[in-house]
Amino acid sequence: MLAERALAKVNLTLQILGKRVDGYHDLESLVVFARVGDRLTLREGDLDLQVQGPTAADAGALVDNLVLKAARALAARIPGVKLGRFGLVKQLPAGAGLGGGSADAAAALRLLARANGLTLSDPRIHDAARATGADVPVCLDPRPRVMRGIGELLSDPLTLPPLAAVLVHPGVPVATKGVFEGLGIAPGERRPGAALPELAPTTRDALLALLAAHGNDLEAPAILIEPVIADVATALRALPGCRFARMSGSGSACFGVFDSARAAQAAARKLAHAHPGWWVRATMLG
Repeated sequence: MLAERALAKVNLTLQILGKRVDGYHDLESLVVFARVGDRLTLREGDLDLQVQGPTAADAGALVDNLVLKAARALAARIPGVKLGRFGLVKQLPAGAGLGGGSADAAAALRLLARANGLTLSDPRIHDAARATGADVPVCLDPRPRVMRGIGELLSDPLTLPPLAAVLVHPGVPVATKGVFEGLGIAPGERRPGAALPELAPTTRDALLALLAAHGNDLEAPAILIEPVIADVATALRALPGCRFARMSGSGSACFGVFDSARAAQAAARKLAHAHPGWWVRATMLG
C-alpha cells in the first residue's frame, strides 16, 4: 500500500484579472499549504475508490470524484499505466475553498507516479492535472507558489516565513460558479489591479504587509451569497493574537494568522467551544 497526504490549499491572496472569452477567469494568487488535510492510499487492483472519514458524507458522488477523474486522465495519456484501488479518508470540508478535491486528485497522481516509476516532472502527469481541474497543478507539489492564468501558470517554489494559523469553515458550502458570477465580469473584460511583487517576503511582518495590500476579490461576492463568512472573519479577528484574517479561495472557509502556534491553538479551542457547528483547525501555513 502507498499513502499520500492531500494538504489543504490556502489562497493568501486572490486577484481576478479578467474573464476570457471562453468563460474562464484569469487570476493571480499567492498559495500556501496547511499541515492538515485528507489521506489517500493506493493498493493493487482495478480502478476503484472508497471514501470514509469525518467529512466523507459531503464529498459528493463517487462518479464526480476528482481522484477517479485524475486517474482516468492519466490513463488516457499513458496507455497501460497501472491504476489501483484508492482509499480516501476525508478530513477537509467540501465547498470550503481549501482545495480538498484538487489536493486529493494531486495526491492520486503522485501515488500513480510512484506506482509506475514516473517522476512528477513527467509532462503527462502535468497534462492530466490540468485536465482534472484548475487547482490540481498547484497541489501536485504542495509548496508556496504564485498561481496565474486559470491556475496552470505556476511560479517556482517560494521560501516564505511560516505562519501560525486557524482555519475555520462554518459548515455552509459555496458554489464556485456563483461566486465568480457575482463579480459581474463580462467575457473579454479586464480588471485593473496591482501585481504581486516578484520577490517573496522574507519576514512575517513583510508577508503580513503584502497580504494587507493584496486582498481576495471573491470575498465580497461570496459574503453576499453566505453572510456567515463575514461572521467567521470577524470572530477570528476578535481572538487574542490574531494578526490577520480573510476568506480563502472561492469557498466559505476563512483563515486567521496568529502571533504563535500556541496562540493559534488557544484561539482554535475557544472558537470551537463558542461555535460547535464550525469546522476549526489550528495549523501552520507554508
